[in-house]
Amino acid sequence: MSTTTKYIFVTGGVTSSLGKGIVSASLANLLQARGHTATIQKLDPYINVDPGTLNPYEHGECFVTEDGAETDLDLGHYERFLNTPTSQENNVTTGKIYQSVIEKERKGAYLGKTVQVIPHITNEIKDHIQLLGKKGTFDFVITEIGGTVGDIESLPFVEAIRQLNWELPNNVLFIHLTLIPYLSATGELKTKPTQHSVKTLLEYGVQPDILVCRTEHPLNEDIKVKIARFCNVDKEAVIESINAETIYDVPLLMQSEKLDQVVLNHFGMSTDQEPDLSKWKNFLNNHKNPNQKVEIGLIGKYVELKDSYKSIVESIIHAGAKNRTQVAIKWIHSEDINDKNVSDTLANLSGVIVAPGFGERGIEGKIIAIKYVRENNIPFLGICLGMQCAVVEFARNVLGYSDAHSTEINPKTPSAVIDMMAEQKTIENMGGTMRLGSYPCEIKEDSKVHEIYNCKTITERHRHRFEFNNAFIDEFNNNGMTTSGINPDNNLVEIIELNNHPWFVGVQFHPEYKSTVINPHPLFVNFISATTKTNKNQETLVNDQHA
Repeated sequence: MSTTTKYIFVTGGVTSSLGKGIVSASLANLLQARGHTATIQKLDPYINVDPGTLNPYEHGECFVTEDGAETDLDLGHYERFLNTPTSQENNVTTGKIYQSVIEKERKGAYLGKTVQVIPHITNEIKDHIQLLGKKGTFDFVITEIGGTVGDIESLPFVEAIRQLNWELPNNVLFIHLTLIPYLSATGELKTKPTQHSVKTLLEYGVQPDILVCRTEHPLNEDIKVKIARFCNVDKEAVIESINAETIYDVPLLMQSEKLDQVVLNHFGMSTDQEPDLSKWKNFLNNHKNPNQKVEIGLIGKYVELKDSYKSIVESIIHAGAKNRTQVAIKWIHSEDINDKNVSDTLANLSGVIVAPGFGERGIEGKIIAIKYVRENNIPFLGICLGMQCAVVEFARNVLGYSDAHSTEINPKTPSAVIDMMAEQKTIENMGGTMRLGSYPCEIKEDSKVHEIYNCKTITERHRHRFEFNNAFIDEFNNNGMTTSGINPDNNLVEIIELNNHPWFVGVQFHPEYKSTVINPHPLFVNFISATTKTNKNQETLVNDQHA
């Protein structure tokens, strides 16, 4: 164990989307498996204070931490790989840095000095980077810098880590993730883009210690030697990162390339303890060797960009592995569903998830789909807005409120079964003002969700402004839709379920934010289990495996 926190910085070159987040999470996973404590933070170069006000088409899903921070979706990967929660300190944006500096300047904290990128912005960045390390609970803090080297936006971050290398001697390591493209015309792997990427980094005063090279073809020894020679690193520090079957294979690939050993050797730390990856390997075995296959529908309005529902998809993968079930997802745009095609669209599915979201677009399609799955006993999980749509559908078609709606969609509805939370009605600023983070929920003991969670009190993460209108609560409970989960502090309805249905649950919170490889979320596990019992479009795979 280290007595001083070690800081590892992961930069990217040549192109974006090479997988810095997955490589960072995989390294942290390996260090954790060796008995060390590790956490990961993301430095995002955009000027938004956080992703909370960004359209999912712009930046994918907004991930929410236990303490209510709206963060980059990479933090979801960090939690899923490490099985430990992150916080607002794990995601820093340029907007957050400049906001903090400007607030200090307005208060006179700089004693009238001219505020500049160096030292004021870089000092603020360094302070944020070291917040996690100064807690004294982590042996390693891995910091992923968004974007690619050479981007104007990321220059202050690169300068800050350059300075930290001198301020924290022997406690800093630089990893540079780069691309080795393959030219099919000549049948060659090309190292020149990597050389230029490292050259750019050197111009900023940062010498990478390790190069992780993304490639579609294996790197032979000659290529590794060439890269090492031209980029000033040891050959052992040239790590091959070949395309993987799944993101969950990457920790094992990085282990085979000895990335964790190279890191520990750099810091002069022992490599005697082998990483314990037994639970991870068990998950992979179940994931890759299912006994059966089901198809479920995921209904949302951002299905063109699947990263908008990243945590839901990964939660389905975790739950599928737990059930030894291969889950195929049918992506369904809610705007495409109507009364005429709903049967053809959903009839052969083993289950349906209605995803969260905001705004009017696609709402009626979601409500039509929920009516169909309710009447046809198809397992259903509604998340946040999906739960609210289930409430509206039940109010319209069971309770007889034909004009029932959410005031988010129809502010003038006379039957507002979903209404804005009282404390939200005076808020003007949109960013970071929703009901965010973890809140407790008391579960009714004779309910399906009590059976699923096997406990009376849970905590789950939220991201919403609207809620179930308690003026209607008795009518719902008396007519077959039970409000089975209630916040004990303010009586907000957190969970609804149908009494006479095989599996119909709606939750105001986001269970997908808490599912991890090691601890799949019980709601998703139970939902997938229910889909295997519907016998719709289900395929047994055992015989195929032995054929």
